[in-house]
Amino acid sequence: MTLANLKLTTAKKATQLSAVVQRRTKLVKRLAEQIELAKAAQNGSTYAPTKLRSITDAETGERKHVAVAKRVKSWTFNADNGKLCVSVRYGARVLDLGKGKTAVELVSTKELVATLETISAAVNAGELDAAMEAASTKLRSAFTK
Repeated sequence: MTLANLKLTTAKKATQLSAVVQRRTKLVKRLAEQIELAKAAQNGSTYAPTKLRSITDAETGERKHVAVAKRVKSWTFNADNGKLCVSVRYGARVLDLGKGKTAVELVSTKELVATLETISAAVNAGELDAAMEAASTKLRSAFTK
């Protein structure tokens, strides 16, 4: 009779995420990497995440997984006016953050982590869904004949 104390339902777990949620998740994951990269740069250390790579041993022909360093490129750059800027990338494309603006200008590197966290919150709120959709559509159109 212990199940009688619980509220039972016929709910099912979703097997697939919508395309919008997948895009948001991908961008938030990349923003988290940029935040960790910025924190490491401020602390004077290096940020080197690892990923598993499958290789074949030349002698035995056996496949094994090896942890290798993942390359994370910084999204920050110095603009023509000498100010530090950060652009948001979705894959290889720079996202339009609003009305043709593609970067956020910063006063110093101390603002970088807070700015990236703000952008991450905006992505979770759905503010960059249209920009991600445009980048995704542009990428897919390159594969059509």
